[in-house]
Amino acid sequence: MKFSAPTALTASALSLLALAGCSSHKDTSSTTTVAGGTSTSTASGGTSKTINLAFVTNNASDYWTLARKGVEKAEKEFPDVNVEFKIPPNGTAADQKQIIDDLLSSGVTGFAISPDDPANQTQMLNDAAQKATVITQDSDAPNSDRVCYIGTDNQQAGKEAGEMMRKALPGGGDIMIFVGSKDAQNAKDRIQGVEDALKGSNIHVIDVKTDNTDHAKAKSNVSESLVTYPNMKGAIGIWSYNGPAILNAVKEAGKVGSIKIVAFDEEDETLAGVKAGQIYGDIVQQPYEFGYDAIKMLRSIALGDKSVIPASKLDIIPTLEITQGNVDAFIKKVNIERGR
Repeated sequence: MKFSAPTALTASALSLLALAGCSSHKDTSSTTTVAGGTSTSTASGGTSKTINLAFVTNNASDYWTLARKGVEKAEKEFPDVNVEFKIPPNGTAADQKQIIDDLLSSGVTGFAISPDDPANQTQMLNDAAQKATVITQDSDAPNSDRVCYIGTDNQQAGKEAGEMMRKALPGGGDIMIFVGSKDAQNAKDRIQGVEDALKGSNIHVIDVKTDNTDHAKAKSNVSESLVTYPNMKGAIGIWSYNGPAILNAVKEAGKVGSIKIVAFDEEDETLAGVKAGQIYGDIVQQPYEFGYDAIKMLRSIALGDKSVIPASKLDIIPTLEITQGNVDAFIKKVNIERGR
C-alpha cells in the first residue's frame, strides 16, 4: 500500500531478502513491469507477479480510517497484492478523475472507488473499465460498467435513520437534513430512505443543506438553520462528519437535548455523543469490510476467478443501529479494528 509512510514488503522484495540471506547462492533475479503488476524472474527460472490494485475514497473524512484498515488486512493476507490508498484532496469528481488517470497510466489491474458524482462520472468509469477492473464501494454508479458494488444498502440505511428519528420525536416536529453533496448516489438513496420512513408521520423535513465536504461549512449550516428555524426539533447528518458538526453547533446554541440528532458512521465524536445521550442514535456502516472485501474480490478477478462476483453485482454489507444501550460494545469492536 503506497502512503507517505513505508510500505509493506512485496513478494518480490521478500524473494530478494531470502536470496540475500543465503550466502551460497548468487542473486540473479530481475524485475520488469508488466500490465497490471510487476513480474520478477528468479534464479530458478520461475516468475512471481505482484497484483497492483487501488482503493479510492470520495473525501478525506476520518470515516475512511476503518476502510484503510480493512485494505491493510487484505494486503497482509495476500502477499501477492500491492494496494495504493488514494484520497482526493478536495473531495471532488475532478480530483477522482486525476487519480484514476494516474492509476491507469501506472497499469493497475483494478480499483475500488466511491464515486463523488456517479451520474457525471459514468463515462469515466466506463472508459476505465476498458483497462482495469472497476468496483464501486460505499457509493454506487449503477449505470456504469463496474463489475460490482460493495457497501451499504443506502436506501435501507436511510429508512433506519428515519425510523430512529420517529422514535426520537414521537410527537413530530420540523427537522433538517445535512450532507456533503446531494449528487452522490449514497446521499440520494439515504435521503430517499429517510423521506420514505417519515411518510405518515408528523415529522416534516424543512430542507436539505449541503456543504461540499467543507467541515466548517457543515457546522455553519447547522448554526444558521437553528437561527432561521427556531422551532426546529431534529437534525439528521447523512455523512460521517455531519454528526459531529451538528452536535457542536447544537452545543454552542445551548440546545442539547431539545434538538434530536440522528447521525451516520463511526466517528469518535459521534459515538461519544451517543454515549453521553447528546445524539439520539447512529446508523453505522462497516467500512472495514468495504476495504477488505474490495481488495479480496479484485485479487480474485485478477487471478481469473470471476465466480466471486455476485449474480446481482451487489455485495451488501449490513448496517448497525447504535444507541446508548449498545454503544460501549460497539466502541470496543471499532477500537479493535482500528488497532487501538
